[in-house]
Amino acid sequence: MAITLSTIAPITRNYLSPAKNSPPSCPSSSCTYNLTLSPSVTANKTVLASSSHTRRRVSAAVSSSTGTAESSIGIGEETGSLLERVEVFDLNGNSVLISDLWKDRKAVVAFARHFGCVLCRRRADMLVAKKDTMDASGVALVLIGPGSVDQARTFSEQSGFKGEVYADPSYASYKALSFVSGVSTTFTPGAALKIIEAYMEGYRQDWKLSFEKDTRTKGGWQQGGIIVAGPGISNISYIHKDKEAGDDPNIEEILKACCS
Repeated sequence: MAITLSTIAPITRNYLSPAKNSPPSCPSSSCTYNLTLSPSVTANKTVLASSSHTRRRVSAAVSSSTGTAESSIGIGEETGSLLERVEVFDLNGNSVLISDLWKDRKAVVAFARHFGCVLCRRRADMLVAKKDTMDASGVALVLIGPGSVDQARTFSEQSGFKGEVYADPSYASYKALSFVSGVSTTFTPGAALKIIEAYMEGYRQDWKLSFEKDTRTKGGWQQGGIIVAGPGISNISYIHKDKEAGDDPNIEEILKACCS
């Protein structure tokens, strides 16, 4: 079964119920978009974020968790080296070394597809629903999205996400962690069904954010994932890489890794 924009977009834009945590979708008469596919970016070609912004340190919140049954899975030397140099930006535009997000604390870090993604909004709520458990274990909840600081602010305001939100305009963290990207990972039968489910639950894609330059020029085909990391720069005890859009991990696996 081939899933294309022409098969998914009419369902998600015209026929489902009112929006949840996002502005109303645009009228069907004005929702025609022309997409230009861009080549997938290879994982070994990393472009680090600009350091022209003020860098701030993230305050430490050391986890009280005793860890999980799994030992640290570790990361490759190359991946670790790349992550140590990656910068993301907070909602005030200050640059932060991504490894500072978990260097002195344990954190659940979710990587969104992009800030307008309906499935990412659904996943954000899935994580927020367990934030009390994370808080009780001293674990931070963080979401990173590929795009601009302005897009990150809009996502934060629309979704009411209770964790920390950061922007990665250069997609450097996604490349360092080798998250997959491509049309074939975005438009799949499984992703289509999950989009329908999300819309029926009241979630909405923000089409304006989805087609802004920062997302559109990259094709919008980036997939994300979730890691549990820290304390310690190279201490990654759990990693889930989405195989396709909406490929959510079992929330109990995340809690086991972060809070047991």
